[in-house]
Amino acid sequence: MYERIVIVILLVLLVVAILLPRGAENAAAPPDVLTVIHQRKSVRNYTAEPVAGKELDQLVRAGFAAPSARNLQPWEFYVITERGTLDALAASLPYGKMLAKAQAAIVVCGNSRQFGEGATREMWVQDCSAATENILLAAEGIGLGAVWIGVYPYAPRVEAVSKALKLPEEFIPLNVISIGRPDGKDMPKQKYRESKVHWIPPRQ
Repeated sequence: MYERIVIVILLVLLVVAILLPRGAENAAAPPDVLTVIHQRKSVRNYTAEPVAGKELDQLVRAGFAAPSARNLQPWEFYVITERGTLDALAASLPYGKMLAKAQAAIVVCGNSRQFGEGATREMWVQDCSAATENILLAAEGIGLGAVWIGVYPYAPRVEAVSKALKLPEEFIPLNVISIGRPDGKDMPKQKYRESKVHWIPPRQ
């Protein structure tokens, strides 16, 4: 009896394997990291389809995975899905008009209470930029579209974002990342320039 059950199970698995469309077993596999890097593009055109909270959580977690000087992690992330706030940012940022069509945004801020001292104080910009790039790559990797809107060091933009989000005084907005589902209009650019690569010793 046991042998018959095993044979039936094996036959069922064989039939499933035969009927399964080729490549279906890998359909949900995410793209490899180099593909994501080279396919990343600034996406300013979105569909009306909403972005799930689970997807935004993935993006923020990617931001936290970024390196930072002395591991100070001086970042704060504001995740925005409220239509009124997105529209207010779109109206107040000169290069943020796409936020009016975006389904979400993440504002990357530096927390001045966690900055380094002396010459390392300004490293927060590099740290938060690394976190921002992680978020942009994660968005590309999971099929979302995103674009980085610069805020700091332009005082009027910093003031506008701080006011819209009611940020604590110690939080400095570095940028706003506009997020949505791409409509296909925006394409990656070929940016490689061999003339800007310098080999030591010279490459043969």
